[in-house]
Amino acid sequence: MNGTYATVMGDRGRLVIPQELRARLHLDAGTPLAVVETPEALLLLTREQLKGLVRRDLAGASLVEQLLADRLREVAAEASSSPRS
Repeated sequence: MNGTYATVMGDRGRLVIPQELRARLHLDAGTPLAVVETPEALLLLTREQLKGLVRRDLAGASLVEQLLADRLREVAAEASSSPRS
């Protein structure tokens, strides 16, 4: 079951995750969590949830091709902005 849970940030920036949610997601003391800032929201993710999110974002993407395309654009921009001798 998914839901919305209200919590309040305490002193020293601490958050309490509601017990029902901790139990359902097996979040015990010491469970590694990640806070991810997006333009729309803050996300609180378990390590496994974060891995899944990254894998989905990278699915089908060729990082080498993207890096090469970015570099080619940079070179073209540099060439067009430098004075010709």
